[in-house]
Amino acid sequence: MTLDFNDKQIRILQVAEKLFAEKGFDGTSIRNISKEAKINIAMVSYYFGSKEKMLESLIIFRTSDLKMQLENLLKEALAPLEKINKLIELYVARINKNKGIYQILHFELSSKKRQTNIKSFTEVKKRNLESLKQIIHEGQENGDFAKDINVLLIPPTILGTFFHFQMNRPYYEEALGLKTDESFDSYVHNDLTKHIQKTIKALLIYEK
Repeated sequence: MTLDFNDKQIRILQVAEKLFAEKGFDGTSIRNISKEAKINIAMVSYYFGSKEKMLESLIIFRTSDLKMQLENLLKEALAPLEKINKLIELYVARINKNKGIYQILHFELSSKKRQTNIKSFTEVKKRNLESLKQIIHEGQENGDFAKDINVLLIPPTILGTFFHFQMNRPYYEEALGLKTDESFDSYVHNDLTKHIQKTIKALLIYEK
């Protein structure tokens, strides 16, 4: 699928993301998206064909630069733990910026009623996991990381912590005195990210 989206396609994808997040995937129709985007329904169907294909395009649109960022990270002259920390920073920053699409994918599409296989999302997850495996393998070869790490459970540990914090935002805003969107995002970027890094470090470090 192409990465060269034109202005109208980008507008449609941005509106679709907003409506999917607000109303759910099943609760949003092509007609809803067309009306909100102020683009003829026939044109929306021409560009994407179906909601499923639109969702695949949205995933590609939101993750198109991720592969290059991960490849660059793997090449950096850093210790494995430093790479893991940078990977977590990248994960959290990206999810926080695009939390609408991640909420759709990780919650609604994982429900029992959802049978659709979003190939592009599966590819993104596989790519991310391979990068994580490479870093962890490097740390294990160096004797820095434990040998019995369940790599498959690292991403859900990161994502689960982030989404729990987001889904309980009113509680944490009150408990932590986060009165503005800026202060909340700053807490995510700094404190929550560091907490996740410490959690993952505890799972990885070889106890000598």
